[in-house]
Amino acid sequence: MIYRILKFTDLHSGEEDKQKVLENVKSNISFRGSNLWILACAIVVASIGLNVNSTAVIIGAMLISPLMGPIIGAGFGLGIYDSELVKKALKNLFIATIVSLVVSTTYFYLSPFKETQSELLARTSPNIYDLLIAFFGGLVGVIAITRVEKGNPIPGVAIATALMPPLCTAGYGLAIGNLKFFFGALFLYTINCVFICISTFLIVKYLKYPAVKQVDSKRQKQIKYGMTALTLVMMIPSVFFAYKLFDEKKNKQKIDLFIEKEFVKKGFTVVYKKINANSNPKNIELAFLRHNFNPTEIKSLNKSLADYQIENTVLTIQQDTTDIKKYILDQINSGKSNLYAKDIAITQLKNEIASNKYNNKALLGEIKIIFPEIENISISNHSFNKNTDSSNVHPVLIYESKAALSDPSKQKLKMWLQKRLSKEKIEVYKQETN
Repeated sequence: MIYRILKFTDLHSGEEDKQKVLENVKSNISFRGSNLWILACAIVVASIGLNVNSTAVIIGAMLISPLMGPIIGAGFGLGIYDSELVKKALKNLFIATIVSLVVSTTYFYLSPFKETQSELLARTSPNIYDLLIAFFGGLVGVIAITRVEKGNPIPGVAIATALMPPLCTAGYGLAIGNLKFFFGALFLYTINCVFICISTFLIVKYLKYPAVKQVDSKRQKQIKYGMTALTLVMMIPSVFFAYKLFDEKKNKQKIDLFIEKEFVKKGFTVVYKKINANSNPKNIELAFLRHNFNPTEIKSLNKSLADYQIENTVLTIQQDTTDIKKYILDQINSGKSNLYAKDIAITQLKNEIASNKYNNKALLGEIKIIFPEIENISISNHSFNKNTDSSNVHPVLIYESKAALSDPSKQKLKMWLQKRLSKEKIEVYKQETN
């Protein structure tokens, strides 16, 4: 049984001739002539994709990029103890990296659009997940290279390991003078290169590629210890960034829950939200469509942040209509007016749908158990005191029955609905018949 499992998972099955694989790897290392032109064009395409925030264009650039060649070559060189192959691979990788940085920096420097898009931001804070993607993506790539039938994993590996976007983002950081972006993106690029190289080394050793020359055990240990040390050096900051990312997402979820429960569910439309997680204390800045909060309410809301486990954070409510109008005008002037208008419209529609979402049929079934005389109901939210500072929204239930409920029964129905719908105030009326 164990033999069958081992045979089923044996990588030697369908393996290409080792000498042929090595020749193929060596031929893809060099960056001369056409390879250099293809790399430069791919960098420009990737930079445009990042600049306009187009995922499809970025993927296209990754597919035509020849950057994987020297990285795979370095891994093979280490695996077969070929120092000349390692030197040649690293030299060509260095050339490719410098060319890529020069081309991307030039593009972003000349581009009139300097805004930091989400696709750019995604490449500035690498974490442990990027490390895992690079390692397992590299494994897939090397396994595919060593097969007789190459199949279709290679394009997928080019996309998954994402060598181009971090280099372009590093160029963007240089172009706008943001060293944090530059070093963050360059670190992500380094992680990808190192772990693709490590995965290549492991597969080469597993498939027992012959060494080009005899190397003593001391030298072999030095290589293994060096790669282990390099892995740890890359992992430690990656784990830190992963923890930071997890903490930020967790804190964002808490803030979203706070805004949802304290404002949205109470009928307040949020037209502006800004969260500054880098300040000390952290700051949540909000603005609303038609409501002003007095200082006592704002103080109470700040205290309620602790109930949602939101620590070291201050809530600021922007109530100056002049500033809100200025913000909207700034959005228009910066070319974001359409997107902002859509965001407001979507927010308003979501709030309206959520506020009127009552299952009348299910509620009627429950109500008839307690009040059999009620034949039908209709419940929805209604706004009261519109266009005033004291405007509020609460549910109104209209019921059909042959006779009106007595005052005690009506009060009992109100109390039951308040508990059932988690609402502080509910009004109940009988439908008048002609």
